[in-house]
Amino acid sequence: MNDTPETAAPAVERVLEGLGVAPGIAIGPAHVVDTGRPRVREYKIAAHAVAGEQQRFADAVAGSVRQLRKLQVKAGKMSGAAAEELGFLLEASLQILSSNRLTRRVKERIAADRINAEASVQAEVGHIEEEFAAIPDTYLASRAQDIHEVGVRLIRRLTNVPYAGFGDLPKGSIIIAHAITPADTVLMNPAKIGGFAAAIGGPESHSAIMARSIGLPAVLGIPKLEERVDSGTTVIIDGALGRVIIAPSAQTLAEYARARRRLQRETALLSRMRTLRAVTLDGTKVMLQANVELPFEAEAAVRAGADGIGLLRTEFLFMNRDDLPSEEEQFQSLKAFVVAMGGKPVTIRTLDVGGDKLAPALREKLPIGPNPALGLRAIRLSLKYKPLLEAQLGAILRVGALGPVRILLPMVGTPNEVVRVRAVLDRVATRLRKSKVRIADPLPPVGAMIEVPAAALAVRSIAGAADFLSLGTNDLTMYTLAIDRGDEHVADLYDPLHPAVLQLIHHAISGAATAGVPIGLCGEMGGDPRYTQMLLGFGLRDLSMRATGLARVKQRVRATDIEEATRRSQRILSQPDSAHISKLLDAKGT
Repeated sequence: MNDTPETAAPAVERVLEGLGVAPGIAIGPAHVVDTGRPRVREYKIAAHAVAGEQQRFADAVAGSVRQLRKLQVKAGKMSGAAAEELGFLLEASLQILSSNRLTRRVKERIAADRINAEASVQAEVGHIEEEFAAIPDTYLASRAQDIHEVGVRLIRRLTNVPYAGFGDLPKGSIIIAHAITPADTVLMNPAKIGGFAAAIGGPESHSAIMARSIGLPAVLGIPKLEERVDSGTTVIIDGALGRVIIAPSAQTLAEYARARRRLQRETALLSRMRTLRAVTLDGTKVMLQANVELPFEAEAAVRAGADGIGLLRTEFLFMNRDDLPSEEEQFQSLKAFVVAMGGKPVTIRTLDVGGDKLAPALREKLPIGPNPALGLRAIRLSLKYKPLLEAQLGAILRVGALGPVRILLPMVGTPNEVVRVRAVLDRVATRLRKSKVRIADPLPPVGAMIEVPAAALAVRSIAGAADFLSLGTNDLTMYTLAIDRGDEHVADLYDPLHPAVLQLIHHAISGAATAGVPIGLCGEMGGDPRYTQMLLGFGLRDLSMRATGLARVKQRVRATDIEEATRRSQRILSQPDSAHISKLLDAKGT
């Protein structure tokens, strides 16, 4: 028998790939937490106990509302973008809790299935999450996280499971969890928490937005992550590449420590870009705008030095509710953005989602097609159901009296769609003038998104009906390649550098120039500095992106010579495949 004590085998470095949702590098001890939904036991209840169980649910809703109100008071004492985002999230949770859809369905399930309240909440919230996750738009699908957080909050109250914070953790700790809610993120003090990673979530989730707001590196979307890491193990979070490195080797630690120091120096340098002009080496002015949806993002755009809002999404107004927002409600929401921009232009996109995933009040009025991505959605939907379009246009016209706005129509395929919208706009303007309501004067410019191949190929005819154009490269790539980047089975085939995609982008830019109509770009390509010089070489002079990407793109703009960029872009267009294009794109010199 060997009495020699066994020595533990050294941990082997493991690299897990996920979605980098907040850039930065964090190195520290892992702290694995259970932030997911508490386990729920389902059990049957007697008929006479239904009313009591429904009341127990109502009490949990009321208690959650009180808790959220207290958090709102705390949020009001905070400052900065994170505070604004938290305020929005708390209000969103309150709206969900006050939604008749959720509360009514849970109570009906308790009565119909004769099961306990927490099981009913779990079933109903899970059903709503699935509906959101099925939306063929990655941004809107990520709103399922809002429902998830409300479900967690209610179930914790019903099961009396206490919430564990992060106050006693060692400095630099890395939070590892199944799911991270925005409330979890707010409790992460960047002076103490290094970063976080979770099994679920995406780049458009509120948790990701919060992480970017407070500067915490974050990686999401690594299946069963919480089961693959032990607390106390050294972990590296690479928020740019979307990597979680468990038990890194000494060499890996040294490399990432150097990379983190470089990143800190670069961040300090980029922060000075805010006050500099976006002008190329040869004096060409480039307009850099921000894509936004939430009110705090407008403030972030101003702080980042954005020239305006190039894309204001309005879909958030229609989610998590049983009814449709009124013209007045939309006006009040849009007002916050226009006021925040202080006279800089705001481009407001009309509703861009399919009829099968809208509020029930609208869904009941419209047919549901078998393929939402190719069916009744975006401008087609708005023109099919005129009250929806009239309310949006009325709100935009009214907010246009407070500052410069533009109207952007999604998924335009023909010039006739723009013409029909203009007719509705004129009618709405006439109605508002008769009612002595202040509106934009003159009427706002009406633009068309070029995001389907037909629109890119027929760009000159569409330009004849529109005042401006905007390239939506995300959907243009998807429709051109027949690839849904949200489908994990084919997502790796989604390639914005595919020759066909670049040819369509170049054709659209050239066609707009020939027609004398301004064209910009508001897809993800606009916020990636790798593509900046190529896009400028194609002829673009207006790029819109996340506010967080403005500094890096501006830096690339200021290092660009237009003549050289044009020559390289012409060579790119002649390449046979994306591999050759990528190599040329990253090559030094010409």
